[in-house]
Amino acid sequence: MDLKEINSYIHEHIPMTFHMGATVQSYDGRTVVVSALLSPNLNHRNTAFGGSLSALGILSGWVLLFLKLKEYGIKNRLVIRKSTFDFVAPIEGDFKATCIHPTAEEWGSFMRTLKRRGRSRITLHSEISSSSGSGGSHEGVYVAIVLKENDSA
Repeated sequence: MDLKEINSYIHEHIPMTFHMGATVQSYDGRTVVVSALLSPNLNHRNTAFGGSLSALGILSGWVLLFLKLKEYGIKNRLVIRKSTFDFVAPIEGDFKATCIHPTAEEWGSFMRTLKRRGRSRITLHSEISSSSGSGGSHEGVYVAIVLKENDSA
């Protein structure tokens, strides 16, 4: 799936991403970067709304997991089970979330459980930043559920 396809997919299936101005900027097999525009995500202080920062953090982990499982050919449904955000500083410009692939040990455990039980969970971390520096960090627990042939994602 190329960047154009993944952006079309998220905008169609997660409409909020379109309204946030969120786009997947890059994916190299290990790291995903998702950006968003400040203007549709402003709060009353003319900085990025905290909910938008959190949403972008959730999205970056979801996109990384979505693309990795697609590479493995595993038809699945992904959900966020738990989400925490640590706000560090206000964001005063366009911003991005960077999510890095988990360790080989974490990924291996996740995949073994997914193959054995048909569902598995994994914790992913994202850093949210702008040109002025870090805005915070997100930790999300995602659950993948393997779908049968006739199920739809």
